Amino acid sequence: MAYKITDSCISCGACAANCPVECIKAGDEKYEINPDLCVSCGTCANICPVGAPEEE
Repeated sequence: MAYKITDSCISCGACAANCPVECIKAGDEKYEINPDLCVSCGTCANICPVGAPEEE
């Protein structure tokens, strides 16, 4: 199951910088995960300082 980034995102970019499949990009108000590319590895959730990425 793909991850999604919740509204608690502070747009620090840590998730995007560490995503092994580069499926995270900056959105208008927060970072966004492309669910078609996400491999559900959990790297984004483990690196995020505020716990914004969650499994869908």
